[in-house]
Amino acid sequence: MVNAMRILVISDTHRSLNRAIELVHEFSKRIDAVIHLGDNTEDVDFIRRNYRLPVYVVAGNCDYGSTAPHESVVEFEGKKVFFTHGHYYNVKYNADAVTKRALELGADLCLFGHTHAPHLQLGGDVIVMNPGSLSEPRGGSRPSYGIVKIENDRIIPMVIPYI
Repeated sequence: MVNAMRILVISDTHRSLNRAIELVHEFSKRIDAVIHLGDNTEDVDFIRRNYRLPVYVVAGNCDYGSTAPHESVVEFEGKKVFFTHGHYYNVKYNADAVTKRALELGADLCLFGHTHAPHLQLGGDVIVMNPGSLSEPRGGSRPSYGIVKIENDRIIPMVIPYI
């Protein structure tokens, strides 16, 4: 039997929840969890109330007063996933510091947001992914999100344009 897990990864929704709701609704029967990488954590409340999915969230730089942690580590199917918004790791310049933190934690996958632009780095000791922003893309990118599939001891990350 194949153990497989699919995780929807979104970031930087900034209270423009329509696209996030559409994605969660569309994928709700095909995903096992949602990770929101911050800006705005209030958006997660709707998803939690309306869908029977585990939802993991970290606070971003626009999440004033949020009680969500700034970083978290969760294990899925034996793979350790580190996720953070990224603003404490200067990700607008490069992914070096956030990648280093993921390695310190022994993570197999590192997820971050904040830049509003997608990023996918394969190879090396850790896979690094930023799903981009669903509501306010930057750097010439389009609205986007991520899907992470963990199957047969492999991590398959995908950044997908929102159409």
